[in-house]
Amino acid sequence: MESMLKIQNLKKSFGNKEVLKDISLDIQEGEVVTIIGSSGSGKSTLLRCLNLLEEPTGGEILYKGKNVLASDFKRNHYRTKIGMVFQSYNLFQNKNVLENCLVGPVKVLGENKEEVQKRALINLEMVGMAAFIHALPRQLSGGQQQRVAIARSLTMQPEILLFDEPTSALDPEMVDDVLEIMRKLTSGGLTMAIVTHEMEFARDVSDRIVFMDQGLVAETGSPEQIFENPQNKRTQAFLERFLREK
Repeated sequence: MESMLKIQNLKKSFGNKEVLKDISLDIQEGEVVTIIGSSGSGKSTLLRCLNLLEEPTGGEILYKGKNVLASDFKRNHYRTKIGMVFQSYNLFQNKNVLENCLVGPVKVLGENKEEVQKRALINLEMVGMAAFIHALPRQLSGGQQQRVAIARSLTMQPEILLFDEPTSALDPEMVDDVLEIMRKLTSGGLTMAIVTHEMEFARDVSDRIVFMDQGLVAETGSPEQIFENPQNKRTQAFLERFLREK
């Protein structure tokens, strides 16, 4: 497998607060990497640095061998290759479901509207939202909005899809619907990095688990290694409740 993203000694500070201290991590093509850890460990900041919503303070992000933080790197092209699904959906409130899926590929990438529309309808069908194409976001439940957000990201045809706690803002009964769609995606060969607190889901779908603690990668390994035989004391403490409930 080729390394799609190679993160080397990545750092991010907000003022005097160092949120990412020294992150080194590879994400291979076609791999599902799930990032777990306590609140404040730097998980979401890491994702936001990967798609350049936040500017790293130091280190390198290599995309197919090229440093995206270099001054001569064409960032706009890179951003179109990195999809992001947020906690709070981030849909355009004044556009309907179908328009939300069209705006990126048509306006940003300049793609043919009819072609994009075909693709968007396939993706909306896949997430169970094809019947709602004329609805505005405010007419949808949180779970429905998140499903639209996933379809919108897929319509951009990203090479890597980032999920930042995609179920954390949902009512409990809606969580399973969104996780089920993500399960489908993980079996489709798309490269994914997922920040989640859904431990059972993480164990089931991941090729690799990354446990972050206080701005560092404390431990990484297969789901079996991390959930059944964690080596780091902080990992053990974090997973203790989950392991007890198993």
